[in-house]
Order: sequence, then C-alpha cells, then structure tokens
Amino acid sequence: MPRRTLHRNLLFGHRLQNHHSFCLFTPVRVPRVAADGTNMSGEASVPAASPRAPRPGTQKSSSTVTKKGDRGAKEKPATVLTSVGEEEPKNPEEYQCTGALETDFAELCTRSGYTDFPKVVTRPRPHPTSLPSVSLSEKPTLDDQRLSGSCSLNSLESKYVFFRPTIQVEQEPEDKSVKEIYIRGWKVEDRILGIFSKCLPSLSQLQAINLWKVGLTDKTLATLITLLPLCSPTLRKVSLEGNPLPEQSYHKLMAQDSRIAHLSLRNNNIDDHGAQLLGQALSTLHNCNRTLVSLNLGFNHIGDEGAGYIADGLRLNRSLLWLSLAHNRIQDKGALKLAEVLRPFELTHTEVVERRRLLLEKGTQERLRSPSSSRHGDSKTDREKNQLVGVSSVALVDKTDKMQTLKTPKSLGKKKEKSGEVVKKEEKSGSGQSPTQGTPKKEDSTKAGKGKVTIPEQKPIKGKGPKTGSKEKRSILLESEQLVAETTEMVNPLLEPVEHRDGKVFMPGNKVLLHLNLLRNRITEVGLEGFLIAVQYQAQFSKSKTVSKGPVGLLWLSLAKNCFSVQCPMYTMIQELMLPRDPISKAKLREEEATTFST
Repeated sequence: MPRRTLHRNLLFGHRLQNHHSFCLFTPVRVPRVAADGTNMSGEASVPAASPRAPRPGTQKSSSTVTKKGDRGAKEKPATVLTSVGEEEPKNPEEYQCTGALETDFAELCTRSGYTDFPKVVTRPRPHPTSLPSVSLSEKPTLDDQRLSGSCSLNSLESKYVFFRPTIQVEQEPEDKSVKEIYIRGWKVEDRILGIFSKCLPSLSQLQAINLWKVGLTDKTLATLITLLPLCSPTLRKVSLEGNPLPEQSYHKLMAQDSRIAHLSLRNNNIDDHGAQLLGQALSTLHNCNRTLVSLNLGFNHIGDEGAGYIADGLRLNRSLLWLSLAHNRIQDKGALKLAEVLRPFELTHTEVVERRRLLLEKGTQERLRSPSSSRHGDSKTDREKNQLVGVSSVALVDKTDKMQTLKTPKSLGKKKEKSGEVVKKEEKSGSGQSPTQGTPKKEDSTKAGKGKVTIPEQKPIKGKGPKTGSKEKRSILLESEQLVAETTEMVNPLLEPVEHRDGKVFMPGNKVLLHLNLLRNRITEVGLEGFLIAVQYQAQFSKSKTVSKGPVGLLWLSLAKNCFSVQCPMYTMIQELMLPRDPISKAKLREEEATTFST
C-alpha cells in the first residue's frame, strides 16, 4: 500500500476520535510493506475488523459496559422510589393540621405538588427612630463607613426579599398563635385558597385576614366566602383592598349569616351599581345585617346615586357604627340623602304597610302571652279533665285538706299563714313562666295540703276562671317578657315610636351611626346645610336624653377638603356642635385640664 493511503487512514481514525464518534474504533494495524509493494506480514491490506463487528477482545469490554449499565439500571429504582415518595403525599386530606401555619402550609403545598410556594413569615415592624440625644452634626467615622459599605449588599438583597411572595402573620406574644394574616402583591389562586381552607380552620385565635392587590376574581371571592365560615369564630375582620371585580359582588360578604364585623373595601373601583348592592345588603324592608360594625368604602367611584343607595340601607340598619365614604364623587344630592337619614324622616307607603303588619303580629303575640287569654283556655282544659276524671277525686282532695286543717293546733297558725304566703309567691312567679297558670294540678294540691293551707283561688270545679292577680302585676310580667325578648332579639326599627304630622308618619333618624367620613368629595354649602340641620337635631336629642341610656347619634363627622371654604359659617357651626361630642377632643381637654391643675 502506498504511504499516502496509509496516512489517509491514520488521519481518518484521528478525526473520528476527535469528534467522539459513538462507534467503537479499533486502531489500524499498519502492515509491513516490501520494496516491491507486497505485504510482508501475510495479512490483507484491508483494515482490521469493521466497527460493526468488534473483535473478541473488545467484546469483553462491551460486556463490562453492559454490566455496568445493568448495575446502573438496578440502582435506578432508588431514584424512582424518591419520585414515588413525592407522589405519595399528594393527598392533602390525609394530613392533620397542627395549628402552626408555617409547617401546615408548607406541608400541604408539597403534598399538593407545589415546588415554589410563598413562605410564612412574621410581619416586619418599622424600625425605631433614632435617639434624640444623638446630634445630627456628628460625622460618621471610618468604621461606620466601612460597615455601611459592607451592609449595602445585604440591604439590597433585603429590598428584593421584600417583594417576594410571602404570607405575613402577626402572632400573639404569649403562645405565638396567629391572629392576623397579610397577603400583599401576589395573585392568590384557587389552589392556594384550597390549601387555606384546610390550614386556616385550625387557627383558633385568627382575628383578621388582609388581602391587598391579590388579583381576586368573582370566582375566587366566592370560594373565599365559603372558606370564612370554616374559620374560628374569632375571625371578625376582612380587608379586600385593591381588588376590583367586574361583577362587584362584595355584598356577598355581608349576608345575614356572615360573622364579619369590620369590612374594608377601599380602592376597588366600586361605582353606583356596587353601592346599590351594598346598600341592599345593609338593610331592606324584610332583611337587615346585624353583625357589620364598620364599613370602609374610601377611594372608590361612588356618586350621588350610590350615596342615595347607601342612605337607603341606613334607614333600617341599627348595627353599623362606622362608615367611610372618603375620596369619592359624592355631590350635594347624595350628601342631602345621607343627612336626611340622621334626622326624623318620612316613611314610604310600603314601610307604613309593613309597620302595620308588624304591629298586628306583635299584638297577637301579646294576647297569646297575656294571663287573660290563658285563663279562658285553662278553664276549658280543666273542664275536659274534670269530666274525664270525675268529681270524686276533687272531693277527696277537699276532704284531705279539711282533715289536715282540723288536725293542726292553734299555735301553728302563724306558721301556716307564712307558708301560705310562700306558696302564693311561688304560684305568682310560676304564672309568669307558663301559660297554663290558672289551675293547679293534683301534685300542686297535695303540696298545698302538706303546707296545711288552702288558698281559695285554686278551685278548679267552677266554670269561671280563677283570678291570678291584679292588672298591675300582669303588666309587670308583660314588660319583663318584652325586656327578655329585646335582649335576645333585635327590635325591628319600624316598631320604634313614630310621630304623626299632617297625615304622614315620621320615624326618628338613625342614631346608631357614630362615625361618618366624607373627606375629599364634591359637597358644597347646599349639602352642608342638610348636615347642619341633622347635627342640631341630634344635639338637642342627646341633651334631652341625658338620664336614659341609648344611642345619641354622631360623635365624629368629617367634611373637610370639599368644595366649600373652610371659613364657611355653616361649617364652623357644625364644628362647634361636634366638638363637645367628639370623645377624642374630650380626652384632650381633660388632659389639658389635668396638666394645668397639676402645675
């Protein structure tokens, strides 16, 4: 073979080795070539075995490779077991929550297949301000400059850590139980809410949930509403700020079975339609929310129409104490609607009809509870019982009573009278408890026989009903029953005392609302006049009601930054009337008086 072909084969093999070919290349044996070109080794000039058919020596090496591969394949089930172990905990229902939110949330996320989930951290508090003793003119030393330079990287990292999705919590200092949850700036999906539905009910001290710009939708809000009843009854505050919804279904949080007492819906682009739904959730002619105490509707798009709907909801609502409509688009028309609710207002025709219906129902209930009605009913039942039992049993009871009175000596006469008075008192107290109080049973008659005193009012034979007492005692019983009913059930506002003027029915205004914020709206002096009349009425009412307890009306009213001058006479009059009613200003005056007195 010529030398050129030999070099060509060598170069071809070298290139294959450099390119890392998959095929198994054996080194080429170069035969000895004589001067005439014949092969001196006696082998063919063709290169050795092809890569596809390796030699027996190379087969061993390939077999060892396959054995190593088999060992690798045998070792692979260990990695497969880890993957199976990851799939095992994908049943979050089997996990029992312990009440520690950090561990429960992490475990449920891993079981649900989450790899990168937000961490539960304590809510950062603002750093304390610098001490006043340190002067600002002091220059930082060289060590301080070096320290600040080394900490700049850490501060930069901490700033980026602040923007990572986290679940911030506030804990009780004693037992480290979670009382408030803050989620800010990352989207809360259905899967996260599903995990919350399993770990939040175990938090026994949870009081508040704050969701700020978490991308809520109407669907996720519905799942959140179904989650809230599962939580602890201590959960009374919900804040959903910066979560505009297309359907504006925030009113579902104010249902009759809701336990939310404090609701904040700021910066949600709520317009007049959303305000209408919220006003209907506050109260209607037949339904009323009785748990909501404060409602924050600031930084929305509520106009005059929406303010009118909110005012309609305040007509028959007697639970809301705090209302904020700051930074909205309310003008004079809406302001007059709100001011009208705070003073006596005229009832509509439908409200008058509903009031009459409620009064009729109340009258029938009082007749059923009154002793006079129970007297006739008891006499009829006694007649039927006497017809069935017979007169003989009553005669025997009378004979036993007479025998017992004859056997008693005269010295025990006073004791008899005292015991008789006790029995009478017991019967009178029992008459207020049960409707069938006019006639005693056989056990009562035997007890009276044991007491050796016969009471002439307890004769069940005659047709006329027995006299239980005077009319004054009956009225006292009715009043006590009404007081118990008022403590257990809230009285309908339509049953409050009203005034009749010129054939119209006027109901006293809403005096339960204590705080009203109308900062930065579009109210002029026309709307101010309506609020001035309302504040003057409430001030006179509170003066006349100094002795008796009950709601007295607004204690704080904010009308600043509207479309009128600060030096407006009506505005100054409103401020003068509200100043002695404001509890904060009262406390400040007391502190000033205490300091002046001490000095």
